[in-house]
Amino acid sequence: MDASKIEQFHLQIAQESLGASLSLSNYLGDTLGIFRAMAGAGSLSSAELAGRTGLSERYLREWLSTQAVAGHLAYDPATGGFELPDEHAAVLADDEAVTACSGQIEGGAAMWLAVDEIAEAFRTGAGFGWHRHDARLFSGVNRFFGPLYRMSLVDQWLPALDGVADRLRAGARVLDVGCGHGTSTVLMAQAFPASRFEGIDSHEASVEAACQAAVKAGVDDRVHFHVGEATEDPAGPWDLICFFDALHDMGDPVAAARAARRGLAADGTLLLVEPAAADRLEDRIGNPISMSYYAASTFLCVPNALSQVPSGEPAGPGVGLGAQAGAGRLTEVLREAGFGTVRVALATDYNLIIEARP
Repeated sequence: MDASKIEQFHLQIAQESLGASLSLSNYLGDTLGIFRAMAGAGSLSSAELAGRTGLSERYLREWLSTQAVAGHLAYDPATGGFELPDEHAAVLADDEAVTACSGQIEGGAAMWLAVDEIAEAFRTGAGFGWHRHDARLFSGVNRFFGPLYRMSLVDQWLPALDGVADRLRAGARVLDVGCGHGTSTVLMAQAFPASRFEGIDSHEASVEAACQAAVKAGVDDRVHFHVGEATEDPAGPWDLICFFDALHDMGDPVAAARAARRGLAADGTLLLVEPAAADRLEDRIGNPISMSYYAASTFLCVPNALSQVPSGEPAGPGVGLGAQAGAGRLTEVLREAGFGTVRVALATDYNLIIEARP
């Protein structure tokens, strides 16, 4: 064996373990509101931060030291003060910023809580449904995708589709399948007041959160949500049916796409947004986006898809796409579902935007 390769790989694993530990520290900073309390506040001592947050000074002192050693906070040895730089606050303390990472941190905490049950699923081949995860997963996922959707959905993704933005401005019927907390649905409703929107999701608590989001945004007169399955016949015809980072989570993605095909108007459009991925595994190796989505897919997407396989039936090769399906496989699914025209309308560093028509 090559000793230098052992040393290099040992360092890699050690760094990954360190990252996991620091992520737990970041989770505390997020869930306890410490990062938000420090944002824009300048240099603070542990006692001053305790006064701001009502938290234990001794715990804060240790946490602050951890964050300073990691380079997350600036430390002034002359005053003993700690400061969250504005650039770091944009990542850790502002959910509206496209650079925000707190949702990923919160969702990661939920995955850790499920790790033993996922390990058992590896042994049995059983699924682990989305609804069985800790509630922090649902809010974390919404916080994770929210900034990207706010930046991209209305200004980039919809204009990439042939004639869809104009149709939405004129007034259209839109179905958002796997809507989660409704962020994507509400964003479209805010941008296109002449259109009407419906969101569907199998997770009841997420649908309740989506309804509240619509009320808060003042669009509940044009946006409605209900609990349902992606494979059920939608009450069409719909001018636009959307799957935002959802199709790959489904146990039978072809059946879900086929149901959407039945619900579309003759001149309707299906919008499929999926994580960016090269078509071949060997072309994904070393890509940080692929690393992140494969890890999440192992804990979330594939177990959820397998949970939808009827009891006693084997999980065939078509069950669940996983979060790194790639444009080629996604196109195959849509064509098998009966779509005549499928194209990649836009490819970014983070997403594939696919347009399909009957």
